[in-house]
Amino acid sequence: MPRFAANLTMLYNEHAFLDRFGAAAADGFQGVEYLFPYAFAAGELAARLADHGLQQVLFNAPPGDWEAGERGLACLPGREAEFRAGFEQALEYAQALDCPRVHVMAGLAPAGVERAALQATYEANLAWAAGRAARDGRDVLIEPINPRDIPGFFLNRQDEAHRIVQAIGAANLKVQFDLYHCQIVEGDVAMKIRQYLPTGRVGHFQIAGVPMRHEPDLGELNHPYLFEVIDEVAAACGWQGWVGCEYRPRLGPQPGATTAGLGWRP
Repeated sequence: MPRFAANLTMLYNEHAFLDRFGAAAADGFQGVEYLFPYAFAAGELAARLADHGLQQVLFNAPPGDWEAGERGLACLPGREAEFRAGFEQALEYAQALDCPRVHVMAGLAPAGVERAALQATYEANLAWAAGRAARDGRDVLIEPINPRDIPGFFLNRQDEAHRIVQAIGAANLKVQFDLYHCQIVEGDVAMKIRQYLPTGRVGHFQIAGVPMRHEPDLGELNHPYLFEVIDEVAAACGWQGWVGCEYRPRLGPQPGATTAGLGWRP
């Protein structure tokens, strides 16, 4: 069965953020992920990981002005210096947290800018980031995100993400395969796992029920079957990654909501 990592941005919201580490460990999680670490000192987060025997498996590089609606800088011409500075900050946190993967959000496609210019900027930034991260032994991940959750997001499809990582050719540039986003945009999820996982270019999976983004036993995807597919293909190709639980508990932020909804987990 895949190794599951608790997404602390979405799960255990009845607790203050730093207390979510202990809550996840109490429920048997051994890995955690979340959107951003930058509101906290890296040493404070590292202490929480150590105290609870947890592994940090993923977080995002700075996305620009999140509160103002920005969702990444990588495709934005003219923001390259800001992108690089933010990525350097991410690598500092990755070092302190012993985190092997950093997700780079593509960003929103600006109105009036030709897609070719955005594509060129995106690929140049990713090539630079992959080269920089390789010196630290880190992977850089890109994620196709559905345009319903983030309208205007530059990268939406698995085939496009895999074309980009193959074109750039850096061994540590990989795809973050979110089954929820894939189902909404493309479907045929099981066959895409079979197609892409053996390439060595899938760095991480994420899950949530479709369409409401609740627990994975709610909605139209058959997650037990998909976990079996991941296990089968991973065993054949040697993949040893994580599956991030990036969903919103159906019971919301009330006490015990996340724990009560873990019946889906084998």
